[in-house]
Amino acid sequence: MAAGADEQIRETVRKGYADIAQGKSGCCCGSSSPDRLATAVGYTNEELAALPDGANMGLSCGNPTAVADLKAGQVVLDLGSGGGFDVFIAARKVGPHGRAIGIDMTPEMLGKARGAIAKFAEKTGLLNVEFRLGEIEHLPVADNSIDVVISNCVINLSPDKPQVWREIHRVLRPGGKACVSDLALKEEPPAEVKASVQALVGCVAGAVRIEETIEMMRAAGLIDVAFRDKPYNMDAMDDCNDALYKMIRENLPEGKSLSDYVSSVDFAGYKKV
Repeated sequence: MAAGADEQIRETVRKGYADIAQGKSGCCCGSSSPDRLATAVGYTNEELAALPDGANMGLSCGNPTAVADLKAGQVVLDLGSGGGFDVFIAARKVGPHGRAIGIDMTPEMLGKARGAIAKFAEKTGLLNVEFRLGEIEHLPVADNSIDVVISNCVINLSPDKPQVWREIHRVLRPGGKACVSDLALKEEPPAEVKASVQALVGCVAGAVRIEETIEMMRAAGLIDVAFRDKPYNMDAMDDCNDALYKMIRENLPEGKSLSDYVSSVDFAGYKKV
């Protein structure tokens, strides 16, 4: 893909998520009922109760912090951290001697997440989170410095997914683990949806098949790659009134729903020791 097209996609995604952060749009890759969606994809009421207000924005398609089986003292990196949802959950799991770092390319999301740090510290007593501005294709993180990389419904948005997986491998410590919840194609969506750059913000046009993601993970150097295709009903997003998601629905054939084309998948892999 040409560099100009890549940047057009990034700008579309950046603007879409800036609108969400500013309350101008209800839900791109999620639901207008954030807690309902979060429990549907595997988050517990205890995890949600400890979050600062506004961190759960209904943008999840899985719970990578659960798949990662996080341990006290680990350093966790969240790609596309948004309002800090998974970063704050990971921070509680790794405890005061661990660290949770979020990377996001949208300044408005970064501001929202950073603004919630004080409330999170007040609720939990933890001062172990930070948020950095950056693109997931070019992580502002040192080589071999991260124990666990997580990401939630974000890599599908990247115009250069192989580069994202190479970056994940680069920043992981030897023996480190990548745990990603993402969307995957079951079958190709209509051309009207697939061709729309704006549909990327709805997490549809950018999704690829499970086998393609596995190939990218292995090509990046990850080993023991595994996946779990979850029976999550994508139609939980059908209450979304966001204009982009509405456009996607209108371009689906009669009798078809989003769940006919897309599923939610957990991917995991390790960096060789």
